[in-house]
Amino acid sequence: MIRTIRYTSPDDLAFLKRTDTADVTAIVREILQNVREDGDCALYEYSRKFDKAELLSLEVTDAEIDAAFASVDKKYIDILKEAKANIEAFHKRQIENGFIVQDKPGVILGQRVLPLEKVGLYVPGGTAAYPSSVLMNCVPAVLAGCGEIVMTTPPSPDGSVNPVILAAAKVAGVGRIFKVGGAQAIAALAFGTESVPKVDKIVGPGNRFVAEAKKQVFGSVDIDMIAGPSEILIVADGTCNPRFVAADMLSQAEHDKLASAILLTDSETLASGVTAELEKQIPLLERHEIAGYSIEHYGAVILVDDLRQAINVSNAIAPEHLELCMDNPFDYFNLVQNAGSVFLGKNCPEPLGDYFAGPNHTLPTSGTARFSSPLSVYDFVKRMQFTYFTSDALCAVKDKVAYFAAQEGLTAHARSATIRFE
Repeated sequence: MIRTIRYTSPDDLAFLKRTDTADVTAIVREILQNVREDGDCALYEYSRKFDKAELLSLEVTDAEIDAAFASVDKKYIDILKEAKANIEAFHKRQIENGFIVQDKPGVILGQRVLPLEKVGLYVPGGTAAYPSSVLMNCVPAVLAGCGEIVMTTPPSPDGSVNPVILAAAKVAGVGRIFKVGGAQAIAALAFGTESVPKVDKIVGPGNRFVAEAKKQVFGSVDIDMIAGPSEILIVADGTCNPRFVAADMLSQAEHDKLASAILLTDSETLASGVTAELEKQIPLLERHEIAGYSIEHYGAVILVDDLRQAINVSNAIAPEHLELCMDNPFDYFNLVQNAGSVFLGKNCPEPLGDYFAGPNHTLPTSGTARFSSPLSVYDFVKRMQFTYFTSDALCAVKDKVAYFAAQEGLTAHARSATIRFE
């Protein structure tokens, strides 16, 4: 079932390299070109081809949104609203202000923080619908003050959109919604069509076609990240309940056959207990085939000498989700350098972060937590610098500027600094 490894060197982690090597580059390039050239016509054609949907209109109407909202269980609506409030409360602390510096006579320097004008949210359909992603992607954009928030999501064969997705969009504050999925949705948001507006940034997870499309349109628009399969890494000691640890591992393994679930522990007893629990729990899951494949091919129980070594190995992996399952997680937390989101203690399963706690669940994967961060309000703003000098202030530094320019061989730069005083 799941491999058990006694950690000796980084070579022991070679299994983490995904083997899904299907090259979708050319396919995606063609889709992008077709949408760029044919606009809505291409989108309708791709809906017929990929979604088996014969659409009359690409945009979801207010009536469709209201009907979907009314059809969703009130308890679920209340939970969506509470989750939104938690996400909002956390992300409000990320709102940043500009600044002005006036510490030299005649000189004013500063920075303005401006919201992006238009952003596009991609919400997957397919094997699972994720209204939680609607909240996580939209709430920071709303807090940033973005002028227009556009969402795309694949339609069902009957032309409808999953009602809980629409309900979440209404709760979150999405402006416009379009029935478009896959790489063609990324193309529509990047280039614009007769119906879908061109945006400044595209965020949200998706399959390998969506990820490749985001990669190819980057530069025409900004993107959040290239998200890979889900990951969870659990550092646990011998006091942990193996049932709970196994359940936490499976919470990510059920996402995708390429998902990775890893346990790092210094307890052989816990290691064998978790292995036994995985074999018991996997058959009970609705998505047992996906979870079983993930655990067998990309899961591992890794035995280490102690928890400090476990943290070192975790830092080398840089997981998307990291659980520190122990009674004293804060004793080890400062050792963590690379992780998308960290869950501390025995009572903090990763799904708290997926749905409810407040921190964002759109996270760096595939080791990119070494240099990148969770989605946040910062992703939906840009920073503009400004400089003001009086004549006297310029006169005081003009020769230094000219000298600096001359060292780079740029005499026009130098003359621009001195010409006002000739």
